[in-house]
Amino acid sequence: MKILVLAGDGVGPEVTGQAVRVLQWFAQNRNLDLRLTERDFGMTNWQKHGTLMPDETWEQIQAADAILFGATGSLDQAAVIPPEERRKGSLLRMRKGLDVFANMRPVKMQPALAEGSPYKPRVTEGVDLIFVRELTAGMYFGTPRGVETLPDGTRRGVNTHTYTEAEIRRAVRFAFELARSRRNHVTSVDKANVMEAGALWREIAGAIHKEEFPDVGFEHMLADNCAIQLARNPTRFDVLVTDNLFGDLLSDAAGAIIGSLGMLPSASLSAPDAQGRRRALYEPIHGSAPDIAGKGIANPLGSILSVAMMLRWSANRPEDAALLEKAVEGALAKGARTADIASPGEAVVSTSGMGDAVIAALENAAR
Repeated sequence: MKILVLAGDGVGPEVTGQAVRVLQWFAQNRNLDLRLTERDFGMTNWQKHGTLMPDETWEQIQAADAILFGATGSLDQAAVIPPEERRKGSLLRMRKGLDVFANMRPVKMQPALAEGSPYKPRVTEGVDLIFVRELTAGMYFGTPRGVETLPDGTRRGVNTHTYTEAEIRRAVRFAFELARSRRNHVTSVDKANVMEAGALWREIAGAIHKEEFPDVGFEHMLADNCAIQLARNPTRFDVLVTDNLFGDLLSDAAGAIIGSLGMLPSASLSAPDAQGRRRALYEPIHGSAPDIAGKGIANPLGSILSVAMMLRWSANRPEDAALLEKAVEGALAKGARTADIASPGEAVVSTSGMGDAVIAALENAAR
């Protein structure tokens, strides 16, 4: 596999560095055939080259079998870069250009972290759900968009929430197919009561269920009710499919179940080509966290678990993916905690210390 590593901004290089260590362990110990290429992304490019996305980087993005991404810059940094340049070098451009429309965001409770969750253990026990977030349309890509000045001199911000039938269909189909490999239930989330695009989403999701996947359990749910149910009874969910905006908000909110966004990975996939290969982008769902960047305290498990998703979806090595997931569980069971997941009084390890703990667990499993 040709893997392009784009560590990006803030804590991105720190957490991605540990994920790369894990990939290298699999190359050395499990015969994973890969070629790693690392390139700058984001503010580092701006400072070195005066552009966020050099042409060579874009060429390598398009040529890669899989991309391991870290994090992108802060709002404060973005304020100094012209809007056109921000669009050229944005994560949104990468997602759209690769057409990675299906964004999977799993939320699985780690038993060792039950006491660190703000939820009662009886609520979080057994949580194992996954969001399928449509990633290349909707509010983040719709036009018109921007800030305009009205005739009276006041300014107005405009964003457009728009979906075609085809964009909805492929995301919903992906969710149903995924559910067949899990617990066979899909929850489609929308705001059909107030949004026309949401009403179309609901209509198409219902039709796909009836016509193509009648064997899969199915329900519609309004986004605000979904937020409540994620807090009250998250174990009721298996696969949740929703649009770009709600998928972003609800999956981040679901991070509270585990206690930290630092724990959550993601995989974004395109449709398969004629050979069955998909373009793929793997990244933790947290941001660049500039307030802790460079301190060596960020949690790398979201990035490391993104590697597990890479092993499963791009390398077609489900046994290795399961081995890595077990190693993360084992490291946590033995007490490894970064600051974001530590309960009061628990010892804390650094970013690299958590990487050490995961690799030690892999070594033990391989003996």
